[in-house]
Amino acid sequence: MKKLIAIARQFRDDEDGAAMVEYSILVGIIAGAAILAILAIGFWVSGRFSGLCGNLDGKAGGTCKAANGTGS
Repeated sequence: MKKLIAIARQFRDDEDGAAMVEYSILVGIIAGAAILAILAIGFWVSGRFSGLCGNLDGKAGGTCKAANGTGS
């Protein structure tokens, strides 16, 4: 009976599973933040290139129109 109680106490005091869940949540938050940062930077760069093409108004040999998918 004492051995069963000792095993039950050891199971109760074991925190490895809780730590794993906490680290998994932390990794998920970091991965989500990284994905959002990459998407935000991509949209920012895309907007900058679109603005540049608009300022050039097709004077770059037609490459801006082709890059936007509207040219030949």
